Amino acid sequence: QLQASGGGLVQAGGSLRLSCAASGRTFSTYAMGWFRQAPGKEREFVGAIDWSGGNTYYADSVKDRFTISRDNAKNTVYLQMNSLKPEDTAVYYCAAGSSMLVVITRPHALDVWGQGTLVTVSS
Repeated sequence: QLQASGGGLVQAGGSLRLSCAASGRTFSTYAMGWFRQAPGKEREFVGAIDWSGGNTYYADSVKDRFTISRDNAKNTVYLQMNSLKPEDTAVYYCAAGSSMLVVITRPHALDVWGQGTLVTVSS
């Protein structure tokens, strides 16, 4: 199971750090991804990190502003969000996949999702 937290209300230009805590002993073997869904819009990919934390990949819309990291000892993946914009407002979800490729290209195939945490960026 995955438990996302850290969302809240922030002004444009501000920062937030989301956390996604996983239960289970196999967390370190999974790639992890962050996704978001804004009101009235489809879910979109935000970023992904491989099992080791050595490789990351981001959507163009968040590149250079967001950073994904993980602490396998704590079974937790993070999403550091800087320079937030009103268009970043969404419910953010974490998900686990067998590889970064699956997370990035086949999110519909991911079967382990967190419950979502709401991020609201005011202008």
